[in-house]
Amino acid sequence: MTGPITQAMDELSALIADAMQRAIDAGDLPAVEALPKFLVERPADTGHGDFASNAAMAGVRTFRRAPAQIAQAILKHLRLEGTHFARAEAAGPGFLNFFMSDGWFADVVSRVLAEGKAYGRTDYGKGKKVMVEFVSANPTGPMHMGNARGGAIGDGLAAALEWAGCDVWREFYINDAGNQIAKFGLSLETRYLQHFRGEEAVPFPEDGYHGADITAHAEAYIAAHGGDLLEKSSAERQAALVDWALPKNIAKMKADMETYRIFFDEWFHESTLHESGAVKAVVDELTARGLTYEKDGAVWYKNAEVVAKRLRAEGKSEKQIEALELKDDVLIRANGYPTYFAADIAYHKNKLVDRGFDLAIDVWGADHHGHVARMKGAMDALGVGGDRLDIVLMQLVRLTRGGEPVRMSKRTGNAITLTDLLEEIPIDAARFFFNLREPGSAFDFDLDLAVSETSDNPVYYVQYAHARICSILKNLAAEGIRVDPAAHEQLLLLSDPAERELVRALALFPEEIVAAAKNYDPARVTRYAVELANRFHHFYGACRCKCGGDLQDARVTLCLATKQTLENVLEMLRITAPETM
Repeated sequence: MTGPITQAMDELSALIADAMQRAIDAGDLPAVEALPKFLVERPADTGHGDFASNAAMAGVRTFRRAPAQIAQAILKHLRLEGTHFARAEAAGPGFLNFFMSDGWFADVVSRVLAEGKAYGRTDYGKGKKVMVEFVSANPTGPMHMGNARGGAIGDGLAAALEWAGCDVWREFYINDAGNQIAKFGLSLETRYLQHFRGEEAVPFPEDGYHGADITAHAEAYIAAHGGDLLEKSSAERQAALVDWALPKNIAKMKADMETYRIFFDEWFHESTLHESGAVKAVVDELTARGLTYEKDGAVWYKNAEVVAKRLRAEGKSEKQIEALELKDDVLIRANGYPTYFAADIAYHKNKLVDRGFDLAIDVWGADHHGHVARMKGAMDALGVGGDRLDIVLMQLVRLTRGGEPVRMSKRTGNAITLTDLLEEIPIDAARFFFNLREPGSAFDFDLDLAVSETSDNPVYYVQYAHARICSILKNLAAEGIRVDPAAHEQLLLLSDPAERELVRALALFPEEIVAAAKNYDPARVTRYAVELANRFHHFYGACRCKCGGDLQDARVTLCLATKQTLENVLEMLRITAPETM
C-alpha cells in the first residue's frame, strides 16, 4: 500500500522504461545491454509539470546520443492512453515534464474518502518491530522543558512510524538505580533532619537536589509518620524516604505524560536490570569477548578500541579518530557497583536481543552526543549490531514572552517544569509547537503566539481550516443542500489552479509520513499540516463552494476530503480537530 504520489511515480517510471524499449525496437535509439537508471521527481514549480524525469540526460552514456535526441525518442514512443498522465513535454537540456490527467485528481479525492481514517497509512515499514524510547526523565524531580520537547518529538516520531507501517512500541526508561537515587536519598534525608535539627546543624550537600519538591516530600513524610526515622541508621532512613518519595514522583510523571497525551507501552525500571543479573551478565559477556580489563580495582571496557574499529568501518581516517581522543569506560567501580553505562548497555541488549526489537530508537538531548558512538560500539561489541540502534539528538528550546526569554519557574525557582508549561498554554499548542522544527535545531517557543487566536499561530491556523470546513458543511446542510461525496464524473470538473493545488496537497500526506519516519523528523508532519491548511484557505478564497450544479458537488467533496485529511494528521499528532472556533 503506497500513496498516490508514489504510485504515480512508479507508473511513470514504468512508462518511461517502456518508451525507451519501444524506441530501441523501432531503431530510434541504439540497442543496449541494460536501460539507464533515471530519476522521477516532483518539481518545485508545478507549472512545469506534476513530475519530471532526467531520463534523457541519464541515458547519454548508455545511448551515446545527445539528451535532446533521447528526449524526443522517448516522447515519440511514450504511450499515455489509459494512464494517469495527460501529456508530456521536453524542456531545457533534456528534462522531461509530465502532467497528470483530470482522472488522477478525481481519483485522489475519491481515495481520501474511500480510505477515511486510514488515509495516509502505508506499508513502507513492512511491520518492522521498532521501539522508540523517549523522555526517560530522571525520577528524582519534576519534568522540565527538555522533557516537554522530547515527549512531543518522540510521540510524533512513533506515530509517523506507526502510520508508515511499523510495529511500534513506546517506552519510558526509569533510572531508579545508581548514583542519582543515592543522591536523591541523601537530599531527602538532609531535608528530613533539617526539619528537626535546623539547617545549620545539618548542612545540605553541595551536589544534592535543591528543588522545593525535595523539601515537600520530606515534610509530607513527617506529616504522615512524624520522627520515626530519627533513631534509624542513615542507610535505613534514606531507603525509607526514597521508598516514600520515588513512587510519588513516578506517579506524577505518568500523570504529566497522560495530561500531555503521551501513553507509553511500558515504563521500564532500570532496577530490574540489576535485580535480574542482566547488568552483571553483560559485563561478563564483554569480559569473555576480551573487551574488559581491571585497573585500580575497577573493571574497564575497551571503548576506545571498539569505537575506533567502528569508525574505521565508516571510513574515518586515523587522524580523524585520533582527534576524538577516545577513552575507555568503567563498567564496575572499585566499590563493586556498576556504572550507569554498564546498565545502559544491558538495557539496549534487552531491547534488541531479549525482547527482539528489529530497531531501537532513542531520543536524547544534544548533550548526550558523545554517548552515541560508544553505545553503538557496545552493541557491535556484543554482536548485536550498532546499526540496529539509532539516536535522535534533540536541541533545547528557549521559552520567550514579549520577545524576552522566560527563565523562572513558579514552583522550583530555577527551571521551567512541564506542569508549569501546560498550565500556561493549551496542550494542542505545546504538542504542535515542539514539533515545528526538526529535532536537531534549537528554536524559540513564543508563549504569546502559542495562546493567540490568529493565523500567525500555526496550530490555530490548521485547526481553523478544519472548523471552517465544518461551518461550510453545516451551512449547506441547513439549506438542504446535499453534502454526500460526488461521483467520479463530477470530480473531473476540479480544474481550477486552487483546486488542483489543494488536491496535490492531499496526495502528499502519505509521502510526508513516510519521509518523517525515514528521516526521524516528525516536524515534516506539522509543516505538512500548515501547508495543507494554507492550500485550503487559498481554495476557499478563490473558489465558491455554493455555486450550484455538479461543480458545487465536486467542491463540497473536495472539502470533505480535506476535512478528513486534516482530522487524520491532527489525530496522528494527538491534537484536537475542533468543529467551531
